[in-house]
Amino acid sequence: MKKNIAIIMGGYSSEYLISLKSGQMVFDSLPKTLYNAYCIHIFKDKWVYVAEDFKEYPVNKADFSIVVEGSKTNFDCVFNAIHGAPGEDGTMQAYFELLSIPHTSCNMYQAALTFNKRDCLSVLKPYGILMADSYFLNVGDPIDASAIEKAVGFPCFVKANKAGSSFGVTKVYSKTDLPSAIKTAFKEDDELIIESFLDGTEVSVGVIRYKGEVTVLPITEIITENDFFDYEAKYLGKSQEITPARLSKMQEADVRKVAKHIYEVLKLDGFSRSEFIFKDGKPYFLEVNTIPGLTKESILPQQAEQAGISMSDLFDNAIQQALQKNP
Repeated sequence: MKKNIAIIMGGYSSEYLISLKSGQMVFDSLPKTLYNAYCIHIFKDKWVYVAEDFKEYPVNKADFSIVVEGSKTNFDCVFNAIHGAPGEDGTMQAYFELLSIPHTSCNMYQAALTFNKRDCLSVLKPYGILMADSYFLNVGDPIDASAIEKAVGFPCFVKANKAGSSFGVTKVYSKTDLPSAIKTAFKEDDELIIESFLDGTEVSVGVIRYKGEVTVLPITEIITENDFFDYEAKYLGKSQEITPARLSKMQEADVRKVAKHIYEVLKLDGFSRSEFIFKDGKPYFLEVNTIPGLTKESILPQQAEQAGISMSDLFDNAIQQALQKNP
């Protein structure tokens, strides 16, 4: 008997358009012989099932069900394709866990922790994982440019603490550029992280649970045409993504080991994609994404393809793992 799968997409953040593309790719790729897939759009003003004729049916939030032409559908599993809030920050995970509905992402606490860059770095630091120097700032805090310069130096990156797809990120070269960069980041979040610039090779490492085993996918090297790997570089073709990355055997072994260690230390599940920059031959950790892009152009599906895992198999596996974890 086919399983009913809700593919949630959209969300409340600036990443909603990317999420809609990821969700549609999941819908198009899932084996139709195994699953009845439903595109569920999650927005602040509505939660709806969008049928293939684009007609919308409201979601009953009490039990996460839909009624179509008098027939009620409950879901066996949720495929989470929401980048940013509320799909990547723990909110939806907590909701589905309360309803005892299996879902493809990590658990609520892990999602909330990894979505908060500052907290995630703080948890990982005692494990000896290398990372950039950082300085934290909240809305209303005095801006001490000299203290920031002393802590991280210039150039540095000003980032929204809880945002993705490089929204709210600015590379800053001097004290005079700080106020406008901070203002930009505060449009995305009320907490900031300011990090020292690491000059080196940037790589992205996908780690997933595949057929019950924590699996590190082939590594992707990122070469951006812009000043850094910003939104244009990620989504508008302003970068080269080379898989497998051009690393020495030692560098590859080091970053694979660290990425897997992070996945296991944080007790992650489902998909993850960790970002690193090599400095003096060593991988420095930047952040981990637990709902990475899932379009054909996205990094993690490219890595899976290099590993001989098709999109259909990748998404089917995520559902099977979720169902086995929460039978």
